[in-house]
Amino acid sequence: MEATGIEEKINKRIFTPYQVFVIAILSLLQFTVILDFMVLSPLGAILIDKLHVTTSQFGLVVSAYAFSAGISGLLTAGFADKFDRKRLLLFFYVGFISGTLFCAMAPTYELLLAARIVTGIFGGVIGSVSFAIITDLFKMEVRGRVMGFVQMSFAASQVLGLPIGLMLANRFGWHAPFWMIAGAGTLLGIVIAVKLKPVDKHLHLNIDHNAFHHLFATITRPDYAKAFFATTLLATGGFMLMPFGSAFSIHNLGITLEQLPIVYLITGLFSIVFGPITGKLSDKIGKFNMFCIGTALSIIMVGIYTHLGVTPLWQLITLNVILFVGISSRMIASSALLTAVPDAKDRGAFMSVNASTQQISGGIASIVAGLIIVQTTSGKLERYDILGYTVIGAMVLATVMLYYLNRRIQKKLHTDKNV
Repeated sequence: MEATGIEEKINKRIFTPYQVFVIAILSLLQFTVILDFMVLSPLGAILIDKLHVTTSQFGLVVSAYAFSAGISGLLTAGFADKFDRKRLLLFFYVGFISGTLFCAMAPTYELLLAARIVTGIFGGVIGSVSFAIITDLFKMEVRGRVMGFVQMSFAASQVLGLPIGLMLANRFGWHAPFWMIAGAGTLLGIVIAVKLKPVDKHLHLNIDHNAFHHLFATITRPDYAKAFFATTLLATGGFMLMPFGSAFSIHNLGITLEQLPIVYLITGLFSIVFGPITGKLSDKIGKFNMFCIGTALSIIMVGIYTHLGVTPLWQLITLNVILFVGISSRMIASSALLTAVPDAKDRGAFMSVNASTQQISGGIASIVAGLIIVQTTSGKLERYDILGYTVIGAMVLATVMLYYLNRRIQKKLHTDKNV
């Protein structure tokens, strides 16, 4: 009887111990990569002042990472399915850490811009390799949960990374957060090299060995192309609002630089709690349904947030929490949904092109945001409401695109079950 009870518990267990380890490692990996990108947003107010740059120049620093990551993703896509994913992951992660060290040592705007390009070349591919590993190792029925935990790194970077990064920047200068990321990344890279098993089953599938042909076939396949267009629209919202969030909070909403870590800390804590819940819900009620709920919430909050004036700290925190819950719901649900689009032999290439599309779209969005927003001599940002309307429009169009993609995915899954 006792043995039977143990067997039932094992059968009910959703993930094996090794799968739990993979989820944890990929989550920490994403944490360092996302933190490296996100830390520029709260550092924006410091960098604009210390390096004597304009909002458009700062937008270029953000977009430089995105563009280099996008180009790198495209160049890598043709080769992405020809190597053990673990080796590919380690190669790009070592390059990412090197680029972050370059950022930590950059003394001028020009060198920081160059450092962001180097970091983007390597960092932009890491997410696509991670998602390919998730698709290889986890069934569609539980990918919402997996994405919920992995995307939780987005929130964790706020709870742990951004407040610590801001405090380090306030005390030791803006280079300090990059030193922190490089140090943590080095330790994580050693763990991945030692503990992660090879991920190479895809090497036994019928893959086109001509890298250019494989890339061209991936880009031109109609259902893949629709997914890439949906990703373009998905990237627009986050990349437009994110770079100027700290400057808007300080100069328009009346938040001090010392209060900013509190905003990110509390927002991140709530996002960590809701991330796994959102992932589980997306597996239960449907990933597209969860995406629609997150989109509706995000549209309402973006409309409110971008029209704010001077705001009490507690009100801003409340609005930020609700906004980020909506945005993270969209991210988790759409990421899980898009993993079902590619065939097994195309996963690496698809994820690389998709990540590249996201980065390039985000880079364009950052530049457009820098052109829309104007900073007055007092530091206040104007035309933030116009930016909000642009983001809302992109969210609506993305929902329409995902609706049609979801219909195709459901037909594909139904056909696969009946084969």
